[in-house]
Amino acid sequence: MFVPGDPARSGRVAFWLPDGDMEGVDSAEELSVVVPTGTGVALARVPALLLPVGQALPVLARARVASDGHRSTAFWGAAALLALRCVARGLLLPGLSAGDHDAWRMGPLGPEDLEAVRRLAASMPPEAHAVPVDDGPALRLPDPERLLRAFLDAVADTLPRSPAAPLLTGGPAYAAAEPQHVPGLRAWAGDVAAGHDAGVRVSLRIEVSGLSTDGIDTAGLETEAVAGPVFRAVPQVHSVSDPGLVADAAEVWADSGVARGAFGPRARMDALLALRRAARAWPALTPLLSATVPDAVVLVDEEVAELLGEGSRALAGAGVEVHWPRELARTLTARAVVGPPDDGTDRDRPGSALPSAPAADTPSFLSADALLSFTWSFALGDQRLTREELDRLAEANRPLVRLRDQWVLIDPQELRRARARQDHKVTPVEALGAALTGSTEVDGRRVEVRSTGWLAALRERLTAPEAREPLEQPAALRATLRDYQRRGLDWLARNTSLGLGCCLADDMGLGKTVTLISLHLHRQTDPSSAGPTLVVCPTSLMGNWQREIERFAPGTPVRRFHGPRRDLDDLGAGEFMLTTYGTLRLDADRLGRVPWGLVVADEAQHVKNPYSATARALRTIGARARVALTGTPVENNLSELWAILDWTTPGLLGRLGTFRTRYARAVESGADPAAAERLGRLVGPFLLRRRKSDPGIAPELPPKTETDRPVYLTAEQTGLYEAMVRETLAAIAEADDMARRGLIVKLLTGLKQICNHPAQYLKEERPRTTGRSGKLELLDELLGTILSEGASVLVFTQYVHMARLLERHLAARGVPTQLLHGGTPVAEREAMVARFQDGEVPVFLLSLKAAGTGLNLTRAEHVVHFDRWWNPAVEAQATDRAYRIGQTRPVQVHRLIAEGTIEDRIADMLRRKQGLADAVLGSGEAALTELTDAELAELVELRGGTR
Repeated sequence: MFVPGDPARSGRVAFWLPDGDMEGVDSAEELSVVVPTGTGVALARVPALLLPVGQALPVLARARVASDGHRSTAFWGAAALLALRCVARGLLLPGLSAGDHDAWRMGPLGPEDLEAVRRLAASMPPEAHAVPVDDGPALRLPDPERLLRAFLDAVADTLPRSPAAPLLTGGPAYAAAEPQHVPGLRAWAGDVAAGHDAGVRVSLRIEVSGLSTDGIDTAGLETEAVAGPVFRAVPQVHSVSDPGLVADAAEVWADSGVARGAFGPRARMDALLALRRAARAWPALTPLLSATVPDAVVLVDEEVAELLGEGSRALAGAGVEVHWPRELARTLTARAVVGPPDDGTDRDRPGSALPSAPAADTPSFLSADALLSFTWSFALGDQRLTREELDRLAEANRPLVRLRDQWVLIDPQELRRARARQDHKVTPVEALGAALTGSTEVDGRRVEVRSTGWLAALRERLTAPEAREPLEQPAALRATLRDYQRRGLDWLARNTSLGLGCCLADDMGLGKTVTLISLHLHRQTDPSSAGPTLVVCPTSLMGNWQREIERFAPGTPVRRFHGPRRDLDDLGAGEFMLTTYGTLRLDADRLGRVPWGLVVADEAQHVKNPYSATARALRTIGARARVALTGTPVENNLSELWAILDWTTPGLLGRLGTFRTRYARAVESGADPAAAERLGRLVGPFLLRRRKSDPGIAPELPPKTETDRPVYLTAEQTGLYEAMVRETLAAIAEADDMARRGLIVKLLTGLKQICNHPAQYLKEERPRTTGRSGKLELLDELLGTILSEGASVLVFTQYVHMARLLERHLAARGVPTQLLHGGTPVAEREAMVARFQDGEVPVFLLSLKAAGTGLNLTRAEHVVHFDRWWNPAVEAQATDRAYRIGQTRPVQVHRLIAEGTIEDRIADMLRRKQGLADAVLGSGEAALTELTDAELAELVELRGGTR
């Protein structure tokens, strides 16, 4: 709830729990609130945490997206967002509070702003204004709209008071946080507030007279210049409190008509001040300020043309709307047409028959050499204009012309810009992107796009793949593809046959490898696409690729380009060549000289940083088509998706900076749903994403059960944890920015290691392991049960040192284990996988980064995550080593979490995905380095959970 104050910035936001349990909140205060009872409502005293507005804003901004938050929290979160948007637009007015203190307030608010405030206030739940206005028996609650306006003023009065503010104001007034008593400014503040608080706003009504039809009529073209039209801008005065009350300024000055006594004694002064602001925004209104009665101003053609464009936008920024005559058509719209000349054939229409292959004039989409031109289609309402009519409009060079028996208002400057776009050329892939989204940006403006010819047919083919039967699987494939795998093969074959790259982003374990092998075999049946296939993958997956190829495509040559004796001699036309990302960096020149038919990037998240040496090397390898395989196309942010698709289909998403501006920021913040929809239409044909949980995808998979298993810290862990928090927070408080970030990362890492085992944190070489870690005790119990049932288990940890501690501990207990980490040689990795799958070793210890992808370990019925990763998608990939196609038994996932610690808070945030969790999911530990000292202390504080 918001509790107002005087001045506004002294107001506070009260946080309290309905059950009144605020134990552990040292600064809780008693607050009188109205609460429901069995028969009505009653006044109650509850403990609450009251935060100043400046401290409450970040909390409210994060809490507004909470899926399980209270409705009053959601309301004040929405109010905080509205307030921040208004401040960002500069809606700040200086004034005085009731006690003559300096105070900023929110304003001037235009009609749309006022309507937004009214709508939001109308949605205020009772709990959001449950602090009574007084202690009277009626328990009267604050008026919702008045309370919301008080909150907006409090935000406006808080945010401008930065440390540098006195340098701008020349003193503490309107800059210092402490109240400044300035009664001498009351008259000045009253003048500033006039027109905003007193209750009027101004608009302009445009009138046109003296129209004639003496013009030109050439070759049936009904385009005529206007002889002597007269434009008048008439100021109108509107009541802020009563939106239906409006009168001409002349009536307000004469106090006649509907204006008689309706606007109050200050109406003239308020309206004149509003006209001053309008004249500053658009100087053509300046004559109104010196007129005895500001009844109207006559505009010349140049001013009318300006008012159609920049003038209206400037006046809108000053809160002044412009109303044009309804009888004048102003809906001249421009639409781009891209593709070959529109021949009007049926293949351009949706639903027409689509070619099974690209037309002969279809250019290569991986080539930037071929360019297509945008042509433009202009329409007046529903009537399309001819090019001759458009040229005649431009030659008239006037804002008002007669066209087809209609008077048309059009901005000549906008028309000139549109004609200049005729020479705008794009690459085929840029044209395809515009065709898919239905719009493009030209000169910073979004324009509707219509495609023609082969481009229209291609768009239909890409966006309606279900219109065709899936391909039959290749005859050389020794497997039976599932239905969804056949659809995946058809999708891959269709895109690659057009020279369009794509990303197959199925969940781990759904058979991306066998689908890609099928694509290779299919492409060998067509001389235009046949050729060797290069697969670039992590080192740990080379053996799996070779085994899968030998199993599903026997007779297909396959070899590895890896190790000191690697060579490319005698490369066969239909051969598979396997290499690693590390080898690619070293030998990109040799690999780039081979005419590959297909290049595949497996676990493509390895090139999510487009500026890395690996990504740059991969871009130098030419091929007829490119395919990316990954189970996580977006791990952290949309820039990773850009990196993958810009490799598969260069130019589709534009430059990275443009992509971030046009799509990523709007989509990631949720601020522009239309941008998310456009991005979906753009990437949809090039990104195929199927999950195990999707209907009909993998019905044969057994159930999966995921369980968080909390453990207590031992006394030793508790002491280490609290000491590290205390000492590091003290050092952080004294550190500069660079040192601070390093200390925070060190703190987070150290705390997670303490939660695992003191020996890991203390770096003990031959430690005593028993009795020191709650996690290790629980792991022993789990393994005892699992092994007694004859089952197998995967144990993941992100720390190799912890894995070695587990290996020695379990060996001492007689439990057979094996350990796979980043330094394990390829041959030994493959042998380990075989031993586990054969049931020789029941406990497989794995480093999360080294073994979280690519391995097929369906022998496991249990997966244990000994410690938590910052991104649940990474943990899900690791779990999918066991939960994948081929698994026939239920899989149980156990996540060990140290109760009351940072692990507990991170686990809770990852479940709810609110507030700080979004930051963690967005950029991992780096996001936590930007926390304030108070937020960091809240995150790492130890709360119970010890024994």
